[in-house]
Amino acid sequence: MNPTQIGPYEVLSKIGSGGMGSVYLGKHKDTGEELAIKVLPASMANEEGFVKRFNREIESMKKLSNPHIVKLHENGVDNGTYYYSMEYVEGETLTQLLRRERRLPWLEAINIGIQICHALKAAHDAGIIHRDLKPSNLLIASDGMVKLTDFGIAQVFAAERLTVTDGIVGTAEFMSPEQAEGKRASKQSDLYSLGAVLYAMVCGKPPFTAETMMAVLQKHRFGQFDSPRRVNPEIPSWFEEVIVQLLNKDPAKRLPDAYVVGRRLEQVRNKMEFYESSTEADNVSAGSATIAADDPDHHSVVGPGPATLMKDLVRHELESEGGYPFLNQILNSSWFLVAMLLLIVLGGFLWFHDWSPSPEQRIQLGEAIMAQPPGDDWLKARDEYFKPLVDIDGGKWNEQVVPYLSQIDQFVELDKLKRDIRKNRGKRGSETNLAADEPRRLLVWALNQKEAGDLVHAQKTVQAVKALLEGDPEQTRLYDLCQQLAREMQRDETAADEWLKSAVERANKLTADKKTSAARAIWESIIQLYGEDPAAAKYVEQAQQALNQKAKSHP
Repeated sequence: MNPTQIGPYEVLSKIGSGGMGSVYLGKHKDTGEELAIKVLPASMANEEGFVKRFNREIESMKKLSNPHIVKLHENGVDNGTYYYSMEYVEGETLTQLLRRERRLPWLEAINIGIQICHALKAAHDAGIIHRDLKPSNLLIASDGMVKLTDFGIAQVFAAERLTVTDGIVGTAEFMSPEQAEGKRASKQSDLYSLGAVLYAMVCGKPPFTAETMMAVLQKHRFGQFDSPRRVNPEIPSWFEEVIVQLLNKDPAKRLPDAYVVGRRLEQVRNKMEFYESSTEADNVSAGSATIAADDPDHHSVVGPGPATLMKDLVRHELESEGGYPFLNQILNSSWFLVAMLLLIVLGGFLWFHDWSPSPEQRIQLGEAIMAQPPGDDWLKARDEYFKPLVDIDGGKWNEQVVPYLSQIDQFVELDKLKRDIRKNRGKRGSETNLAADEPRRLLVWALNQKEAGDLVHAQKTVQAVKALLEGDPEQTRLYDLCQQLAREMQRDETAADEWLKSAVERANKLTADKKTSAARAIWESIIQLYGEDPAAAKYVEQAQQALNQKAKSHP
């Protein structure tokens, strides 16, 4: 049942609810102003950790003043109910928009992304990391203005970590790999989440999905998302580059800050506008030329070519300064147009020649790409960096390049293998039916397990297939692929160990504080998630012992 009064506000309706409370539309009894009122539920108000988090959200919002961040008005406690009021945004969340439209045009996604960057820059400049950037926390007003809200799990730089309720916080589909490991978030974590939001807007889905939260988190740490342009070919390649860089698993390899991301998005928009306007002009020019050829007496306006565009830019600058008549005559000269076109061609040649990478630079660029998870960029490393080195001087560079080329060949074969088997799945009566090739079928099964986040069973499958293939001279290539898969599936045992150790410590503390239900939930979760993982056997055993002891004390 909704309350009728919260502090000085008359409750008009319920707007929504989330993990950290409910939000109501309220009207101030004195001013008549309509505001959104967020309330911490009474059940959470009894938990110190939740109250701290709620108050920290208020403190975070007090530090922020930006048109793209929801503005805080006031806060208080009314008969034990913690609340605060904020500006009411009439519109919808990005989640609601995506549910209705499924995916957005790339230009609309860029415009929304630029506004998000303004909000993130303001927050980061104030020393605040949002940590839970996602479509449901982005409000889109009726005039198209985007506003960031819900700083419930925001973290102030260098602030002390919350206890008891801390740990992995955020929404799995939009969480950075470092947050998925339980590490401290940084502004680069917000940028990863921004990349996931941009991906969802243009692809109609987050970069990673799975049936369970833990499976999604594993994908963020180890998985490879589908190329945005593979999902939606209409996305400009420049836009795809921004999204892919933001979704790099290494925070240091993402774009440096929200300001730079915003400028990159603006550049993509400007490039595409120029490209499309030039294309339209070329189409007009081509059409006019056709008409002129068919009808010599027909007078038409020919669209601008590269030299004409350059001339118009120069003229525009001159006219903005008052104009120079004698220069206008030069600019209208055919010789000037020819000279400008030659300069453009010569400049392009010199630029390409001067910026052609040296062999050492090709090695560095290629190795940087190979340090990333397998993907389409590996093909770029092969074609643009490694193969040219073999052509230049194979004897000198083979030792460094050939191992990388072998890795790329294996990646290509794995990718082809997976696509071929899925393509032929279910077909009968064909001698080339790959589904009948048992080792390959099992390897694809292992890949599917890996994509679903089930690394334990994926590793077991690969190891078993590898054992069956070992020593078979006709299956050498598949055996090599098994070895590659085994290397790819090696997960960070140290990070998992630290996370489980922290969970056990929290469970023990909860038990000591007589909060047995919360402790039991942790023990049961450890068994459910890691029951079949040999690397986590000691923590599973501790969890089972704790549950058994609890059962004995409360038969």
